[in-house]
Amino acid sequence: MAKQSSTSERVGGWAFIIGAVIALILGALTATAGQVWVIGLLLILGLIVGLLNVTDKEIVAFLVACLAFLVAAPVFSATLGGVVGGFAWLESILNHIAVFVLPAALVASLKAILALAGTR
Repeated sequence: MAKQSSTSERVGGWAFIIGAVIALILGALTATAGQVWVIGLLLILGLIVGLLNVTDKEIVAFLVACLAFLVAAPVFSATLGGVVGGFAWLESILNHIAVFVLPAALVASLKAILALAGTR
């Protein structure tokens, strides 16, 4: 059983690294912005991260971090784009990271809800 746990940890770890790198690189390439395969890949990797990487001990910190990012990123990119301009690449990167983080946050929040419901 311990071997399976380490395998899932490795898969989850690699999914996180690959998802973050894809979000950064393809987000910087504005030609890939909004392409369905990129969005689909990031969503799948985010689901894997949410299922395999977030433990019960980490759920609250993970959800707070996700919430902070998902609220701050659009405000930051809108403010920066409106004031300075020419930062479309940064907005695209933040959007791609948000697409990657959102499914992981949804899975973690469902885990937290089920854990809370099971304790009562």
